[in-house]
Amino acid sequence: MAETILSALGYHDSELSVAIVGDRSIRRINREYLGKDRPTNVISFSMREGEFGDLPSPLLGDVVISADTAAREAEEGGMSFHARLGFLLLHGILHLTGYDHERSGEAEARRMGRKERELFRLLERECLV
Repeated sequence: MAETILSALGYHDSELSVAIVGDRSIRRINREYLGKDRPTNVISFSMREGEFGDLPSPLLGDVVISADTAAREAEEGGMSFHARLGFLLLHGILHLTGYDHERSGEAEARRMGRKERELFRLLERECLV
């Protein structure tokens, strides 16, 4: 799934790490790095931000997904666990490639939402999510 997403975004030779964790672990990460003391579904850590973000590197960053939260959201949304994981991976990768829905305003949130829908349809076709 990650290769399909990265290729569609034009990041053919890029790298990222993906960690699938439980709610306890993602809550700790969320608290330590983002100051939010609760579990969440996905967190991305970009290597293209911060002090050395402009250094050339194929490494985009890290995507951390809570399997516990993904399972609950899949059930609530009437979708398969695999499809929900795929969507969360897609969401995290979009953050690593510069998309933002939280800090950049409504227009950017809509742009990210359109890209999510487009790429999720691609995942449904190519990866059977």
